[in-house]
Amino acid sequence: MSLECLIYRSSRQTEMYLYLRADVAVDTLPEPLLKRLGELSEVMKLELSPTRKLARVDVNAVIEQLRERGYFLQMPPDGLVQAHLHMGD
Repeated sequence: MSLECLIYRSSRQTEMYLYLRADVAVDTLPEPLLKRLGELSEVMKLELSPTRKLARVDVNAVIEQLRERGYFLQMPPDGLVQAHLHMGD
């Protein structure tokens, strides 16, 4: 069974992507998550299925989280997370 999703790139963190189930609106996501991601740019639309290969994440984990909470956050590879050390960021 396939699942349609949209993929967005974070403006605040290099290599961080948000997978969003197609029937979920961005503005319904938790405020702390939206703040952390900054401005989102749509990258692509995908049809996910258990047989589809993804470059850096397990497709089954993505599908599971999309079904449970409507989104999946793909973190940057190790060593690329940008620390924000000041308040309000």
